[in-house]
Amino acid sequence: MNKRFLAAGASVAAAAMVLTACTPPGGGDDEKSSEKSNLNIGWNESFRSMNTQSANGNAVSNAILTYMMNDNFGYYDDSLEVQDGALGKLEKVADDPLKIKYTFNDDAKWSDGTPVDAADLALTWAATSSNFNTVDQNNNDDGSVKENDAKTVYFDSASIGPKLVKDFPEISDDGSEATFEFSKPFADWQVGFAGIGPNGVGLPSHIVAKKALGIDDPEKGKQAILKAIKDKDTEKLSKISNTWNTGFDFTSMPEDEDLLVHNGPYKMTKFEEGQYVTLELDDKYTGPTKPKVDTVTVRYNGDPMAMVQAIENGEVDFTQPQATADVLSAAEDIDGVNVDSADGATYEHVDFTFDNKGPFDPAANGGDEEKAKKVRQAFLKTLPRQDIVDKIIKPLNPEAVTRDSFNQVPGSPMYDEIIKGNGMEDLKEVDLKGAKKLLKDAGVDAPKVRVMYDNTNSRRQQEFQLIKESAEKAGFKIEDVGDVNWGTRLGDGTYDVSLFGWQSESTGITDSDANYRTGAQNNYGGYSSKKTDKILDKIVGAPESEHAKLSTELEKQLTTDAFGAPLFQHPELVIYRDKLKNAKSTTVSPTIFWNYWEWETN
Repeated sequence: MNKRFLAAGASVAAAAMVLTACTPPGGGDDEKSSEKSNLNIGWNESFRSMNTQSANGNAVSNAILTYMMNDNFGYYDDSLEVQDGALGKLEKVADDPLKIKYTFNDDAKWSDGTPVDAADLALTWAATSSNFNTVDQNNNDDGSVKENDAKTVYFDSASIGPKLVKDFPEISDDGSEATFEFSKPFADWQVGFAGIGPNGVGLPSHIVAKKALGIDDPEKGKQAILKAIKDKDTEKLSKISNTWNTGFDFTSMPEDEDLLVHNGPYKMTKFEEGQYVTLELDDKYTGPTKPKVDTVTVRYNGDPMAMVQAIENGEVDFTQPQATADVLSAAEDIDGVNVDSADGATYEHVDFTFDNKGPFDPAANGGDEEKAKKVRQAFLKTLPRQDIVDKIIKPLNPEAVTRDSFNQVPGSPMYDEIIKGNGMEDLKEVDLKGAKKLLKDAGVDAPKVRVMYDNTNSRRQQEFQLIKESAEKAGFKIEDVGDVNWGTRLGDGTYDVSLFGWQSESTGITDSDANYRTGAQNNYGGYSSKKTDKILDKIVGAPESEHAKLSTELEKQLTTDAFGAPLFQHPELVIYRDKLKNAKSTTVSPTIFWNYWEWETN
């Protein structure tokens, strides 16, 4: 979902988004809630932010931990059915105009005893809607967010759902209920801005008020946040947005305990930078979730084989590493270890950079968009998509195929219809002759292309080599700018092609909006198309009968513009020792962490 896997690019199979009744996570009555039980989990990238909705914090590595530290209004099970969460109730109370009501449970409290309520929800809405921003962007050249001055409000986040809410919500006197009115229909209202999944309700507004406005009293702080939002107070919102953007980022155990305030069953107790994070059950937790494991330690290592070695050595009990044939073989040879394999939610893709004066940018081609597009098209014709699948993925999954849709997984209900009309058929096979002709027509000789990817990841090393060899046969000069810290470089303009994966956090059809819309949060390549934006506008409120038609229209436009190309669906390995019971994964974030309350160790 590494950095940016979280924001969706692939709508996972169309599971119905209907809240279904069930007992709260853990059942609420399990007397086996453990003492002194522990679990070590291996992960590939370290935690860096409590705010999973900012541009920097939008990462699976953060979400897997905040999911255990905070309750939510709902979650996806391993069948992609939505279940009720422990934080409260989410319901549609009107259709025209669309109104969504959030009701918090009486026992919903932050770890410092402050109620979780509408002020927290209102802050999340304001921060993720971009409706309160006074500038379109406020970022440094490297993509990091700048500090706002007193006249500037810029929340470094943008989501299509919150943006459709234009007016201040209706809030009950006690703050336990908040109703938001949407300015137009929204197909994915349940995802909302604090709906289903690992984001929960967002940051604690009273702590944001304390940091940003100097208000120590929690209730006064909440009211100050609400007033600043309702009044659109630029001076106060500037301070609030600065704190929201970066104030909850940290890469080792913070001295400031306010940054660790949470509302879920686990609390962070240790964090050694780049090494591990330890979570322990919080005896102050008042909600219904009852995990059975007392201590969870997430240990970091980006090398999949090193993670398998850690499993064999007993240092790690549970992991979901990058899947390769070597990893699968090594894991299967370990006694007392289970290996489950399946297609995952993540798909690999190639994206171009459109705004860095590189070979694919019109600015480097005399301002000629058609010329730049021909160079992009030429590169796409060199992509050895089938070769990559045959050599890298089929050893793990003999049935693997190229993924030919930007937004749907193979086998999903709309997939076949979309790929018939999206134009990806032209990229089924490498066409070096066609690529050379396009470069010649564009009048471009031996364009230099910088490819950025995780150069510590063996699979991506293999992908890069196959892409490099093919592209250079057509006349491109490929420069390896791979970087273990590739995630922090997304959008900084120092590369021309990026190679990474998207992972869904919901089954919603609007998930991909942030990837393609002009100026959107996950549009790291600076792609901008008025035609694409108009199609995305239609998708936002589309009835189900229009989903396949509009999705095909969107993907056809992306292909026409030579946005990039999907490659394959990631194979997934879930590896765990016999000591762990109820290890499962689901094909949306937070994957193997979705049912943490069911884990048992012996």
